[in-house]
Amino acid sequence: MENKILDAAGFDAWQAKYEADVAACEAAGDYPFAGYTELHQQIFDIVHAREEVSVLDLGCGTGKLTGRMLEAGHPVTAVDFSANMLAAATHNAPGATFLQAELEEVPEKLGDGKFDCIVAAYALHHLPDESKYALLAALKKHLNPEGVIVIGDVSFPDREGLEAVREAYEDGWDDSEFYLVREELEAALPQFDVDCIPISFCADVLILSPND
Repeated sequence: MENKILDAAGFDAWQAKYEADVAACEAAGDYPFAGYTELHQQIFDIVHAREEVSVLDLGCGTGKLTGRMLEAGHPVTAVDFSANMLAAATHNAPGATFLQAELEEVPEKLGDGKFDCIVAAYALHHLPDESKYALLAALKKHLNPEGVIVIGDVSFPDREGLEAVREAYEDGWDDSEFYLVREELEAALPQFDVDCIPISFCADVLILSPND
């Protein structure tokens, strides 16, 4: 399959239809957005388990989750590389702090900034695995004590599980994306303990807690 939407220009063009497309896919129970609403709810619940938790929202998209967290009393810094997505997020989450940047640029742009929760919903699958692991490792220093990284995304327990879904959705599978494989992530990032909340046949919420 040829590459789909990966760059900022592609997301700029998709912004107007993004929410409708996601909703239709979720309603059908299909890859890749089966469980989309529950996944966002789980992330929100993890953040909202403590009061006034500071949040870094990576790949905030149209800002719906950003807005929920902000309205619940959590200061949020939201990041996206698409100007159009950030424009929508500004509307949906007035009062958040916004940063336009590629994900790989975020640790450097944060300076000494630290957060209680770093969240990423359907964002990290755009990064090749090694870039993904490097980003997560670099973000560790931007966590406050007892802080966590919360990832909600297309995710599989092992490579065999991924391949089974790839085969089932052969015609619709996006080979330009790099989905999470939990056992490989755990091996690459031993500095984190990883807990998993299964969401659907193709999505999980992963909680990364520093173990040192």
